[in-house]
Amino acid sequence: MCAALLVLFAGTAGAAGLSLRDNLTQLSQPKPAPPLDLVGVDGTPYALAQRRGHVVVVNFWATWCPPCRAEMPAMERLWQRMRGRGLDVVGVNVGESGPAIRAFVKDFGTPIGFPLLLDPDSTAMDAWGVRGLPASYVVDKRGQVRYTALGGRRMDSAHIVALINGLLAE
Repeated sequence: MCAALLVLFAGTAGAAGLSLRDNLTQLSQPKPAPPLDLVGVDGTPYALAQRRGHVVVVNFWATWCPPCRAEMPAMERLWQRMRGRGLDVVGVNVGESGPAIRAFVKDFGTPIGFPLLLDPDSTAMDAWGVRGLPASYVVDKRGQVRYTALGGRRMDSAHIVALINGLLAE
């Protein structure tokens, strides 16, 4: 079923003419972030629980997803701008292999420095309740999901940066 939902989003927009939104949805009641224990495309283990004290943007994506590709440069700019202030950005690739992701990164045209994690069997995607790609979750310093977004976002927009700054100040 998840694969069908992912395909639905993959075909919604081509790279040309794709507009990214600059808003996030605030949860009325923050909820604990599901576990996220994965390995990066570079072989480095990653555990969200070890990032307490940081604000973390968790982004679920795939190389074949046009909105995912479109938002990737803005996520990199956000990470570059704010990583020294306690912000982490992680991209969770759903269902693709390490070699496929490395080839994508090599040919993408924009360097990607934030961790890219592998979710080959969609276990993390299911645990987080992802229903389409891209999907982003902003986790506060206490490990609570505070904001979500389904669909492509300009993650370095002034509005989103202000929301993240608010979480960093808490």
